[in-house]
Amino acid sequence: MTTFRKSDGLPSNSTTSLFGDDSGRIWVDSHAGPAWFNGRRFVPVAEATRGQGNFTGTGDHLWLSDPRGIVHFLNTRLVEEFPWARLGFAPQAAMLAADRMRGGIWMGLQTGVVYFKDGKVRDSYTEANGLGRGRVWDLQLDADGTLWAATDGGLSVVKQGRVATLTSKNGLPCDAVYWRREADDHSNWLYMPCGLVRMAPAELKAWIANPRHTPEITIFDGSGGVRLNSVPIGESCTPRAAKSADGKLWFVSGAGVSVIDPAHLPFNKLPPPVHIESIIADDEAYPPKPGMRLPANVHILRIEYTALSLVAPEKIRFRYKLEGQNRNWHEVINERQATYTNLGPRNYRFHVTACNNSGVWNETGDTIEFSIAPAWNQTSWFYASCVAAVLAMLWGLYRLRLYQIAREFNAQLDGRVDERLRVARELHDTMLQTFQAALIQMQAARNIFGRRPEKTEESLDKAINTAAGAIAEGRSAIQDLRLHPAGGGDLAQLITTAGQELARSEEASGNPPVLGVTVEGARRDVAPLIQDEVYRIARELLRNAFHHAQAGRIEVEIRYDSRQFRLHVRDDGKGIDSEVLKAGGRAGHYGLPGMRERANRFGGKLDFWSEAGAGTEAVLTVPAAVAYGGSNGGRFGFLRRKLWIHER
Repeated sequence: MTTFRKSDGLPSNSTTSLFGDDSGRIWVDSHAGPAWFNGRRFVPVAEATRGQGNFTGTGDHLWLSDPRGIVHFLNTRLVEEFPWARLGFAPQAAMLAADRMRGGIWMGLQTGVVYFKDGKVRDSYTEANGLGRGRVWDLQLDADGTLWAATDGGLSVVKQGRVATLTSKNGLPCDAVYWRREADDHSNWLYMPCGLVRMAPAELKAWIANPRHTPEITIFDGSGGVRLNSVPIGESCTPRAAKSADGKLWFVSGAGVSVIDPAHLPFNKLPPPVHIESIIADDEAYPPKPGMRLPANVHILRIEYTALSLVAPEKIRFRYKLEGQNRNWHEVINERQATYTNLGPRNYRFHVTACNNSGVWNETGDTIEFSIAPAWNQTSWFYASCVAAVLAMLWGLYRLRLYQIAREFNAQLDGRVDERLRVARELHDTMLQTFQAALIQMQAARNIFGRRPEKTEESLDKAINTAAGAIAEGRSAIQDLRLHPAGGGDLAQLITTAGQELARSEEASGNPPVLGVTVEGARRDVAPLIQDEVYRIARELLRNAFHHAQAGRIEVEIRYDSRQFRLHVRDDGKGIDSEVLKAGGRAGHYGLPGMRERANRFGGKLDFWSEAGAGTEAVLTVPAAVAYGGSNGGRFGFLRRKLWIHER
């Protein structure tokens, strides 16, 4: 690498830009003016120019950008000037690149690139389109029309309207790129604040085809004689690199002009030997040996390795992976340890490779196989115990479910038996007793037949009336059995239907009472089992009112309150004897106590009020939490189980 200074003909060591014209001459702009290279030294240009500007051109056309605007020259004649305000941009010095295919020029601005032709901006790309963020430092156009933009946010390429940006995420040493040039061997050179980067053409093509690809690169930094700068030299946005006719790359570095010959680069052909030094598990070092076994519950595992390279050892790159934990390689630069946390108990194989400063890899590298012992809760028997416990729990749940199904079946069966016993008691207490009385009366009539005709006729009439009563009682019992259950539907409609059926059964023996059903409050869904129990109580109350009260009118009131559900049944019949109410029912009859027992079983309360000649009132109240419970599970499920237990 050779560096030219003021002693070599430069007007000043403070150089700002380079430009190579179509004839192959190298032009350098400095604070003291421009100069061109004659093959041996620089020759200053005596004529004053427009200032520190950025030149581009094709053939006889030359374009100049400076803080005032864009100027178009034909040979040495000024053709037209375009101020920045006329173009709609703030005053700035723009990078320029002539488009030899379509004509016009590309301009690199503070926030993107635009295409300018015939005095108008024809196209533009910004960070929103995928271009690198920040200022555009350099523009280059390939022969096929591909545009390259060096920006603060990486190297961007615009090809056929598609934009991609190469950054540190793809393996670059940093993000900012100040210029990009293509050498005669088609390798790509990028000048960055962290070094001069070389990229093979195949690697760049692979990245363009797949923007997620990480290309292989070679970095030349201060250790190789490249002067680095955190920001480009000079305030104007002028070219800072050029390629001479002999294929060398020239660029300004802030301390003169640097040149590098891509065809004659120093190359290190010796791959570095790689060695794994130690394995450290929770701050305890273990010498590496084949098949080593580490203790259980290792929280932090660190593997230290190294590689030997006498030429630029700080540029050694490592690539490693832990088989059994990672499938992909992890690449680092000059980092000599790998750290893993909370590795599970299994066998592992660590493999590390390295490459030297010229990109030559030692693909064999070094490997170490080791294993981590399992803790007590990571052993096979522990997992088997857990599986057995889960299976036992599932078996227990299965057995519990079978028990619940059997209990539900038995409860339903017990309910049916209880209902049959109730029917048997009703038949025994009513119809059979009545038939027994009728039989006694007929026996008395037979005994006095022929001796006392008037008494015989009276006894037979009583027997007939008694038998008719038995038939009516039997019909009532059969009607109770044939009534539909109230498992669903509107409760008021169910009670109305039951009253109509009772009224039809009374039409043969006289005028049935008038039934009225009213509903107060917004209707709410009553739990099915509770509704069935309420319906049965209401039906029993209606049957008593129809058959025994001798009432002219029966009123049923259903009230849906937020705190409770209430059923109120009243009639204007003859009433119930106070002694019967006080005793809770008539001896040998189970109607009143049976209704109270039914109400108590589901948490309800049934009260009676009656006076002779003033009718009877019955009020059933059920707490809202019980009456309006869900049909499945929850609180109602508990109440349903409670009812089954009582029935059993």
